[in-house]
Amino acid sequence: MRKINKPLAAIVIAAATMGLTACATQPTAAPAANVSTDNKSNHTIQVQSTEKVKVVPDMAEVSYSVSTQAEDAMGAQDKNTEDVNRVIDFLKKAGVDEKSIQTSNYGLNPIYDYTSGQKITGYEMRTGITVSDLPMDKLGTLVASSIEAGINNIDHIAYKSSKYEESYQEALKKAVTSSKAKADAIAAASGVSLGAITKVEELSSYNNIRYEGNEAAGLGTQADAKSIAVEPGQLDVEAEVTVSYSIQ
Repeated sequence: MRKINKPLAAIVIAAATMGLTACATQPTAAPAANVSTDNKSNHTIQVQSTEKVKVVPDMAEVSYSVSTQAEDAMGAQDKNTEDVNRVIDFLKKAGVDEKSIQTSNYGLNPIYDYTSGQKITGYEMRTGITVSDLPMDKLGTLVASSIEAGINNIDHIAYKSSKYEESYQEALKKAVTSSKAKADAIAAASGVSLGAITKVEELSSYNNIRYEGNEAAGLGTQADAKSIAVEPGQLDVEAEVTVSYSIQ
């Protein structure tokens, strides 16, 4: 977990954590704050607060893979290259930007016949293709058509929102606001008066999350591609802060 310490006059809002949960119409309540008080040395109350804002995803990332088999390694590689190129051509013709297409996870493995004493009977090559920044209104059609273009497996579908940064700023403001309410209650119960903010720490484990979970994993090619339903649900955009207040 990264901690960013800044004086009050120079607080910079930037970073986030995001998780995906089931659909809901209202933001979930923040968890109880982690609180520490030190009125002997620093004369402060410190409150940790987390808030979430729900957003509807409008972009998707799809991970495909193309597998080919042949009697020899070179044949498997040649066939795989041909099939992958055909899929990439299909994606470009479907309107996918070339910069959004990435090939990875190349693998070439022997195929064994264990009934004949672990004899090699052929080779299989597998290439992964990741397509990012797909508009949600095109996702269903693209997934349905990709199998016909030569895709053997749809490994997963993940979602994001183009309004992530805006939503994070909102969650961050809510986290600071809720910290004030909790600190007020603690101060009142402790018999002291709450003063001004002396320090804000913005907490996050990673500050550039683009896609998140809720994956339609392992779809394979067993089902009719035309029947695949895309239901992205909602994303939770989460902000966490630790705020220190002076006490009197």
